[in-house]
Amino acid sequence: MPLLDHLEELRQRVLRSLVAVVVAAIACLVAVKPLVRLLEEPAGSIHFLQLAPGEFLFVSFKVAGYAGLTLALPYVLYQGLAFVLPGLTRNERRLIAPAVAGSAVLFLGGLAFAWWALVPAALRFLVSYGADVVEPLWSIERYLDFVLLLMLATGLAFQLPVLQLLLGLFGLINWKSMLAAWRWVVLAASLAGAVLTPSTDPITMLLLAGAITALFLIGVGLVALTERFRAQTPPDAPPPEAAG
Repeated sequence: MPLLDHLEELRQRVLRSLVAVVVAAIACLVAVKPLVRLLEEPAGSIHFLQLAPGEFLFVSFKVAGYAGLTLALPYVLYQGLAFVLPGLTRNERRLIAPAVAGSAVLFLGGLAFAWWALVPAALRFLVSYGADVVEPLWSIERYLDFVLLLMLATGLAFQLPVLQLLLGLFGLINWKSMLAAWRWVVLAASLAGAVLTPSTDPITMLLLAGAITALFLIGVGLVALTERFRAQTPPDAPPPEAAG
């Protein structure tokens, strides 16, 4: 396929992905109030305030945008796969397609981990720390920024095994060298836990650092399995180029 045709196909797939995100965001905007109530649940009995005119309106657009992106993620990944897979060999397709599907699963797993573990732990620490001094009355915008940013950062951090798998797939690094660098990984995970969490409480940072370290070890195992798979599979010739 000529270069211009490739670029046109890429443009079409990007546009379809954007349309899917916008449509999903509009659908989430219709049901944004139940979504906001769901995000408020970890705060328990905390009362939320609207500190400026239109604050909740802008918060609604923000929540709908995040939720729409999450709902449209499988379709966006499908469009990316449909563009990339025809140019790969058969063996590469066998590994890339599960890796991309795993990326979506890990992202959703990161959102769930942040929702069930990180957000409640952070809120319990932050509320109890000043409970005898101040009464917690929070801005709804600040609170949702905190929750959404923490969930997004955790979802992105959960992509580590996929990154390791791709590096191993292209022969840039092997599982033994990954495992040998575990001390640096623990240090980097601790720094990432401090940087990615919007709060400064140690509980959230330790939970996220522990999750990143565990994901790194899972990635090492995936790379080891990939290397074994490639060693047992005969090399595959690249696909013939289509006539222009």
